[in-house]
Amino acid sequence: MIKSLGYGFIVVQSITEYKNMPEISVIIPVYNGEKTIQETIESVLHQTYTSFEILVINGGSADSTLDIVSHIGDRRIKLFNYPQANVAVNRNRGLTNASGEFITFLDADDIWTKDKLELQYKALQESPEATVAYSWTNAIDQTGKFLRVCSHAQWEGNVYAKFLLDDFIGNGSNVMVRSFAFQEVGNFNETLTNAEDTEMWIRLAARYNFVPVEKVQVFYRISPNSKSSHLSGLEISNLKVIELAFTNADPSLQYLKPHRIANLYKYLIYKALTVSPSNQNNSQVMRFLWQSILNDPSMIQKPIIYKAILKFLVMNLLPEKIAVSLLQRFPRLFDMSTFFGYMKTNLV
Repeated sequence: MIKSLGYGFIVVQSITEYKNMPEISVIIPVYNGEKTIQETIESVLHQTYTSFEILVINGGSADSTLDIVSHIGDRRIKLFNYPQANVAVNRNRGLTNASGEFITFLDADDIWTKDKLELQYKALQESPEATVAYSWTNAIDQTGKFLRVCSHAQWEGNVYAKFLLDDFIGNGSNVMVRSFAFQEVGNFNETLTNAEDTEMWIRLAARYNFVPVEKVQVFYRISPNSKSSHLSGLEISNLKVIELAFTNADPSLQYLKPHRIANLYKYLIYKALTVSPSNQNNSQVMRFLWQSILNDPSMIQKPIIYKAILKFLVMNLLPEKIAVSLLQRFPRLFDMSTFFGYMKTNLV
């Protein structure tokens, strides 16, 4: 049945279920997610580990998201309806309502492999000194087609310095955390509209050990409407996170700051040069290129910078049809994913 609760409603089957506390709480924030929410939830329902609850935190969706979720019909789903807010707020709403000993998050357009919960739970059980488990991630497009490798990190134990240099988790749909940790480090930073997950992982890394599951278990969906495609917001929020992180970092680690900023701009260049020519923001690309070189002067000696400049000129000086034809004809020449190979991650 559906029972009214506070701002919204929650799907409840019986009082007895609340006595059988799930081991894991899966928090799924969603806003207008009708195109992907069912596939996302089904990737949780098909997990090999079954002691979980799914907390769908709907932030004022105006499409058919609520109908889709409420008709899935699994007793482990709890559906909360709140006014519209950013992802950080909705994740915090999920934390308030979670009852599991372990917490994990899943964005409403991402999907998991069926053993994600099982292997991360096992990793934490076998590593009692660790508080956070994470897996490998690959990126997919709107249709679910593979785009690229995202993060296949293997760092474990004290990873704080690694995190100052680079967010090797790579997305908000990855980690599993012992729930007590949020009571100690606090909630997600609600002033951030992007990179709120990175900021949280840094705070966790400052206090707790991490353990990897060396297997692709997270498929991170990239689309024109995803947060990671809004580059100005991504830049502003990440720079704020970097400032916060290094304000609190030990003086011995301050040398990592320009490298972290350079890594950010290498990623932003990649993102800026993977749009269609008609969506190219010229001043933005030029600024990203300059900031990358300014913070990592060695980039001026790397071929990828000149490939990026060539692609930028092709996209801006030639008619769009000709530019697209050239980009498709010489994919290796114009492949910007090489930027990821120049992200400095081994300085600590």
